[in-house]
Amino acid sequence: MRTLTFIAVTLFSGAIAGAILGIINQIIVEPFIQQAIDIENQNAIAAGELFNPSEYAAYRIWQRGGEIAAGTVLGLSIGALFGIVFAYARSSLPGSNNKKKALILAGIMWLALFLVPAFKYPANPPAVGDPETIYYRQNLYLAFVAVSGFSALSLAFLYTKIGSAVQAKRAILPAAYVAIMAAAFVVMPANPDQISAPTDLVVNFRIASAFTMSVFWGLLGMVLGSFWDKLKPHEAAEIKAR
Repeated sequence: MRTLTFIAVTLFSGAIAGAILGIINQIIVEPFIQQAIDIENQNAIAAGELFNPSEYAAYRIWQRGGEIAAGTVLGLSIGALFGIVFAYARSSLPGSNNKKKALILAGIMWLALFLVPAFKYPANPPAVGDPETIYYRQNLYLAFVAVSGFSALSLAFLYTKIGSAVQAKRAILPAAYVAIMAAAFVVMPANPDQISAPTDLVVNFRIASAFTMSVFWGLLGMVLGSFWDKLKPHEAAEIKAR
């Protein structure tokens, strides 16, 4: 493994996918965020709270600009994780080239780290929910993501260790993952907050967020796989005689 090439491939791929996520969120998700914030501001004004339009406008400009930077940072962190998993799992993944292998792995990780947790704790637009419970809600979500991710990783490792003579392993291990997550779904507490925002706003926000995150995972797999095919960081560096 060529370490520097591997680091460059994983981080650069994550940064590209994350920056694009931040950009498309500006177009697709941001309108729903703005609607949710407008509702919060209207409720605050109705309650007699002070509201400074100029300060609010300046804050929103800063916030929207920060979304691209935040997307890039998210991409860097997930890209690093994705690259490590891909390096270890590459030889076991189906596909005729590294791009196809990376896309398959991206689909698996999208399922385990995004889609399955979203069924238990779906995304809500900002200003939806009690500010007092935000850390509690975040911890619930992260705990569910951890259960899903580590379960999928452990079962994938077990998959590689089971002998090829066990023909039923393709069905047994996915069924085990479903059973674990079903148990976690039942055992872990629900979101403690009532959703007071309009239903269509919440549903549209969730659909838009799911779409952009799906694009992110697809881009991450495609970009990393393409760079991997081109730069081949898994190959040992050649030692040339002087």
